[in-house]
Amino acid sequence: MDIQDGYKAQKPIMEIIPAIDLLEGNCVRLNQGDYNKVTQFSNDPVKQALAWQKEGATRLHLVDLDGAKTGLPVNDESIKKITTALDIPIQIGGGIRTPERVEALIEYGIDRVILGTVSIEQPDLVKVLAKRYPKKIIVGIDAKGGKVATRGWINQSNVDATDLARSFQDSGIAAIISTDISKDGTLAGPNLQAMKDMASASSVPVIASGGVGCIADLIALLTLEPIGVKGVIVGRALYDGSVDLRESIKAIKNGQIQDEAGTETYFA
Repeated sequence: MDIQDGYKAQKPIMEIIPAIDLLEGNCVRLNQGDYNKVTQFSNDPVKQALAWQKEGATRLHLVDLDGAKTGLPVNDESIKKITTALDIPIQIGGGIRTPERVEALIEYGIDRVILGTVSIEQPDLVKVLAKRYPKKIIVGIDAKGGKVATRGWINQSNVDATDLARSFQDSGIAAIISTDISKDGTLAGPNLQAMKDMASASSVPVIASGGVGCIADLIALLTLEPIGVKGVIVGRALYDGSVDLRESIKAIKNGQIQDEAGTETYFA
């Protein structure tokens, strides 16, 4: 093994997870969860998934936007093809609201299943599934103004996002994906205070989502790794080219990351 091989083998201290959002079989991004503000990036999700894997992704984040909105599994053929094509683990969310759907996705080869709406509507079911499928259930907490949104971000609840996180403290879930809807797809930077609050709410690892637009945003999130932010989902910034996946992954592998000026910041 040469030095470069050893370097590649090291696990990043914070996982950068590229996102593919599926809508009618295409790779898209929504702006702030608005289905009327859609940008299409590719009509070949398998090709895109393979590209992220080639760039060094250690995990892929899939969102079934049709499923999130309607609860119907209209993108299953694409999901199966992606799962078959990739060697890296895949996590998926969007309209997953029954034990049967969870079982089907795991049978497809999905590594982790993200439960969003059901986590607030049927929290006991989530806890049952977390025990049935150890470390394969993620709770997705999507919030706007600190309150949880459901049904593909269409419905707004009165439940505090941090209270929902605390309720799953000892449930055995693998992680919490914390998404600030007002930041999602905007490239305007993550809501750092919301991520701090979520990481402080429980000991469950947090994966940040929403707003990453440049390398400086990754630097900011990396400072939250010691309190529990163990991953970050990046979507539009990768497609726009404002964040380079390969370089970002390489930069944080030793707990260091370079900004655009070449200044290195180190994290213990």
